[in-house]
Amino acid sequence: MTVLTALARVAAATAGRALPTKTVRHVHLSGRPLVLVAAQLAGEACAPLAVLAGDDREKPNLLAVYEPRDRTQRFDFAADLAAIVLPYIDGYAGDGDVTDHGVTDHGAPGQGERADPYPDAPQLLVPNLPTVGFLRLLGRSTRFRQTEGEYAVHATVPLLGRWLTYFAERAEVTPSAQLLPVAAVLADHWATGQSAAEDANLAALLGWIDPPQGLTGLAAARAAEDPVRCPPAGPATDPAFDNEVLAPILREMHEATLAGDGARRGRARAATDRALRSQLEPTWALMWRAVDLLAAMPAAAHAEQRWLSDRWSFTSQVAWIREGGAPQARRDGAVAAARRLARLEREQQRLAVERAYDDPLVMAEYRMTGEAFAGVVTEAEQDRLEPGRRPVLRPLLTVATSDEVLFEPGAVLRSPARPGQQATVTEVVPPGTPGTSAGTAGGDGRTQVVLELKGGMGRSLTPPPGSVPALGEYVTYTSQRDDFRPAPKFPDKEDTPWTHGGPPPEYVPDDEDAREDWS
Repeated sequence: MTVLTALARVAAATAGRALPTKTVRHVHLSGRPLVLVAAQLAGEACAPLAVLAGDDREKPNLLAVYEPRDRTQRFDFAADLAAIVLPYIDGYAGDGDVTDHGVTDHGAPGQGERADPYPDAPQLLVPNLPTVGFLRLLGRSTRFRQTEGEYAVHATVPLLGRWLTYFAERAEVTPSAQLLPVAAVLADHWATGQSAAEDANLAALLGWIDPPQGLTGLAAARAAEDPVRCPPAGPATDPAFDNEVLAPILREMHEATLAGDGARRGRARAATDRALRSQLEPTWALMWRAVDLLAAMPAAAHAEQRWLSDRWSFTSQVAWIREGGAPQARRDGAVAAARRLARLEREQQRLAVERAYDDPLVMAEYRMTGEAFAGVVTEAEQDRLEPGRRPVLRPLLTVATSDEVLFEPGAVLRSPARPGQQATVTEVVPPGTPGTSAGTAGGDGRTQVVLELKGGMGRSLTPPPGSVPALGEYVTYTSQRDDFRPAPKFPDKEDTPWTHGGPPPEYVPDDEDAREDWS
């Protein structure tokens, strides 16, 4: 927890409702997301109990497993879920002639080229991080299933598994918005008067952010702790519900099945549907309430650029599947794993910089740690030339700031307002110093920072209007930069060194891939 976040939590507790910690929304939000609220059987690693799914808030689809320990029913449930998820995905990939662009997420080379990504991509919204894990396991347990022979499943089941695995892997890519745990997104944009662990409760979190009329955030959050009024957001269910409601119904279902009593089994199914709806529908309503809150925020400047990366990833995945590519392997090889880790680290770093550039509240964190400062331009030599055989334009600025400046002369900085322009610190004059080389007095209690500018001004010896900060302009400069070094070069898969197991064999899915103790 950062200092500003801690302060915001204290202020939220005092104010009685959550306070925004971001001025803009840092994730893309689809106009037609697919919302999934899941429940699984307690004590099982991946035994689906029910899912409430759909892209229409008024028409959720309930899918239930009436015998959760029955493998056949679980895969029938997966086929029913595929009938919802796959058409939704196909709605974004309907041209039928897509080819790949670059490299797929699992490191396989593309088979063709496409000039542009799809104009949009699917987005899945789930309540929380445990539901992301549930979808990951569901994808792992279904993507290797055979559609012929013994224990055959419906043809759409392994395809659903591949897509769920894809979305779960994209959730690991921090800038991606293709699978969003809504509670985590809300907690990133608002500070509440409760702990981070309590923020994982979607109902309590929304109680702080948008409390009902006449209630404080604390009162609304306390009311949300009642599992009768606000059941857990899944996939785990309330133990009291499991023991007092669900267990008797499942036992009745089991006995009716053994007795071959169709009418009794039908009544048990109807009771199961009612019970599961009572657990899932409150969270379904909370999900769409959260969508409305997020949609009301303006999108960050870089959010659509990151969504473009998601669109390219989706385009590549569609091409890989349509061209007969293999399912994602259970484990990456050494080279693929190293590449993936390096990419995740770079994208995490790039996201941090972009968020700071887009949002003054995020930049404030860097100002507190001395990695940025903001102030007013008190002196500006906009037409300054650096002498030499060929004079070059090198404007000189003096910025007066009340922030603590920890940069030394020679530090290279960037301004979010002009990210393509480099600013080199030439002098830092603490408060009380008689003056600076730029001639600005330093006795007003502010630090004077002298900066030399380079780039972003064209090739003329006269800077275009607006390319150089003007006198009196409020500016921010930071050491956070997005012009990172090129990605490290990794060996080809065939050149994997012996220290890392040597070249891995060509991956061919087999029956062993589908064997899971918990599936």
